[in-house]
Amino acid sequence: MKFISRWIKENREYIKRTLQVAWPAVLESFFVALVGIVDSMMVSRLGEYAVAAVGLTTQPKFIGLAPILATNIAVSALVARRKGQDDKKDANRVLMTAFILAMVLVFTVSMLSIIFASPLIHFAGSEADTHEAAVLYFRIIMGGLVFNVISLVINAAQRGSGNTKIAMRTNLTSNLVNVIFNFLLIEGRFGFPALGVKGAAIATVLGTMVACGMSIASLFNKNSFVSVPYIIREKIRASFGTLKQIFGLASNVFIEQIFLRIGFMSVSVMSAKLGTQAFAAHQVGMNAMHLSFSFGDGMQVAAVTLIGQSLGQKLPELAKKYVTICQRMGNVISIVLSALYLLFGRMFFSLYFEDAATIDIGAQIMNVMTVIVLMQVAQVIYMGSLRGAGDVRFTTITSVICVTCIRPLMSYVFAYALGMGILGIWVGCIFDQLCRLILTKWRIKTGKWVKISI
Repeated sequence: MKFISRWIKENREYIKRTLQVAWPAVLESFFVALVGIVDSMMVSRLGEYAVAAVGLTTQPKFIGLAPILATNIAVSALVARRKGQDDKKDANRVLMTAFILAMVLVFTVSMLSIIFASPLIHFAGSEADTHEAAVLYFRIIMGGLVFNVISLVINAAQRGSGNTKIAMRTNLTSNLVNVIFNFLLIEGRFGFPALGVKGAAIATVLGTMVACGMSIASLFNKNSFVSVPYIIREKIRASFGTLKQIFGLASNVFIEQIFLRIGFMSVSVMSAKLGTQAFAAHQVGMNAMHLSFSFGDGMQVAAVTLIGQSLGQKLPELAKKYVTICQRMGNVISIVLSALYLLFGRMFFSLYFEDAATIDIGAQIMNVMTVIVLMQVAQVIYMGSLRGAGDVRFTTITSVICVTCIRPLMSYVFAYALGMGILGIWVGCIFDQLCRLILTKWRIKTGKWVKISI
């Protein structure tokens, strides 16, 4: 206890700064995950098929989003570095260039997703009772993807500049709108039509439209490091040089995202093939996993911002200090979450399902989650720290090894070869998380990541 007290006293200023950046990001990620849980609960009133149908769209959606998410990670890292260098002009040039790139990408992705929705969902593992609903849901959310992407790009730049509150506000508002229209449109209330799964998709798009408007409005704040008035006044234009910088980071992250999605898709298909009941339980377990990921993701956002700015100021020791602070905060969070999953896992699944067999499956999944969360939060923060420093090649290699190779292989061995069913899928996840934790922790300890220039 004396060591902890002394450490807090010695690092009080840096802990305070970390909390200032982290709490909006953590709160944002938490409420996004929480609303996802509430969203799934509302859909579950339509039956297990609806939970499974919506869950089937997750991996195809993120495959489509992969190039955009890669661009956003590059934007946050570059803007954070330019903030540390006090180079406002180049930070705004990064935003302009990324925005144009994202618009080209999103229209291409949306068009292809709508046209090939049916074969994509079939490939994801749909069954006769889930296919039609999943295709309908997928086409609607991918058709409205442009609003989500505009918000994501702007928020990535704002996060890099240290303004994590705008992303929190937009996402909280977006998800509140989503929940309200879920209530009105899924089962039909207050004169609104009962649209079922279609209503859930429309509610999601309406929420992203509101978030899009709020994100755009944030760029008109004269005090913002990235802003439309500054872009107009200084006549900032997109540049090929900036595009090369974005590609330099995003290309590695894109490869990482694609291999991540191949791994996740493989596991999702394995899970779907175990039956609608097992897959529905699996999807609810994934919601709980997203909840724990949200805390690590929030701390990861703080790490990207603080490490990027520290390295931009040429203060590598400060960057290392922020990694330690973010990691220790994450450890406390993961221990609390692990205890909650252990104590209330069965109760959590009973909120979704009435069938005792499905709840039993869920309780077993949550027992495995108590182990996973301890590794998950830690490796997410380490991954974010390395990305913030621009060490994206290593994170790509790590993801390929752990998510694309180890996770599907071990999931197949335990789920099918050893006959553990859906529980085996989650045992495979333990091996993935452990592998990522070991590799990223080793990389952080080498200190090579602080020497990378971006």
